[in-house]
Amino acid sequence: QVQLVESGGGLVQPGGSLRLSCAASGGTFSSYGMGWFRQAPGKEREFAAAIKWSGGNTYYADSVKGRFTISRDNARNTVYLQMNSLKPEDTAVYYCAAYPATYGRTWYWGHWNEYTYWGQGTQVTVSS
Repeated sequence: QVQLVESGGGLVQPGGSLRLSCAASGGTFSSYGMGWFRQAPGKEREFAAAIKWSGGNTYYADSVKGRFTISRDNARNTVYLQMNSLKPEDTAVYYCAAYPATYGRTWYWGHWNEYTYWGQGTQVTVSS
């Protein structure tokens, strides 16, 4: 059983930056693909970014590409989401999620139902 705890959310002005962190415990962190999803009020949960277990491959939604950067530190069991040039439409609850890597299986990193474990979420509000 993997526990995920997000932190780093808050209120920021348009154009500002935030860095989210997600600390994992209870599993072998380096064997999990990690993703960040977000959900705005009244909207469906949507994919933001993902990173492979080794950290060698990263994936982004078009809406955040060039502004957000996902990274991981397997020694610290932590995944990060650096968010720059934030816009009001980035306002949402941000969730991190873990996908247990399975040999020979393709990981559909953009699909929320691929992920087994989820954090409780952290609120990000972009407003002046």
